[in-house]
Amino acid sequence: MKKDKEPMTYESAYAELQQIVADLQSESIGIDVMAGKIARAQELIEFCRNKLRETEEATGKLI
Repeated sequence: MKKDKEPMTYESAYAELQQIVADLQSESIGIDVMAGKIARAQELIEFCRNKLRETEEATGKLI
């Protein structure tokens, strides 16, 4: 699931997160796949939160 070829950006993480949500909403995936997607979603959410926090600190503004 992870893409190690290029560094992750906020935009790529958000797009992957949107795809995971769509996959989960389709209800056509097995429980084992679902568990993996949920774990990946947690990683992506943490990455996005950290990126936003770093941006807020760097600019001194809330986004």
